[in-house]
Amino acid sequence: MTDELKDEPAQEEPEITDSKKESSAETVTESESVEELKQSLAEANDKFVRLYADFENYKKIAARNREDLLKYANEDLMVDILTVIDHLELALQHVPNDEASDSLTEGVNLTLKELKSVLEKHGLVEINALGKPFDPAVHHAMSQIESEEAEENTVVKEFRKGYILRDRVLRAAMVGVSKKQAGPDKEEQEVSTEENS
Repeated sequence: MTDELKDEPAQEEPEITDSKKESSAETVTESESVEELKQSLAEANDKFVRLYADFENYKKIAARNREDLLKYANEDLMVDILTVIDHLELALQHVPNDEASDSLTEGVNLTLKELKSVLEKHGLVEINALGKPFDPAVHHAMSQIESEEAEENTVVKEFRKGYILRDRVLRAAMVGVSKKQAGPDKEEQEVSTEENS
């Protein structure tokens, strides 16, 4: 019997070891699954944060676009009205100086001033070009004019006025830009090269 008792506990020990192995294997798989769940949760949280940030950016862009749409909704109408202003200004430039047309000239001038003041209330500003350095963002160069008095690349003539609607160029000013006059030495050199040919 002692041998049997000795044999029995020896048989029970491997079962305990197997159960320990099984429980340690279960713990390993449980800890692995916990780690996987934590990683999955972290990835889902990261995706959520990025998606939320993208959505916030989208809302800001949509709000900015909506503001721009409202801010510049009258842009096409303003461009059409600019031609009316041009025609009124041309009419005032070509009025003969006689008493019969003075009252008509005054009426057209008052109408033009009132129209410009209404448009200014809605954000339309005239571009002052004469005497300013040439800026391709607001000026459209139509010609180069030789000038001794003006510095090079300065606007010396305005063919058509330009306008800005709030902070956007609605129509660039058509201008003539100064350039230095060709010196007599250059003209003599050109003449001498033509004679030599």
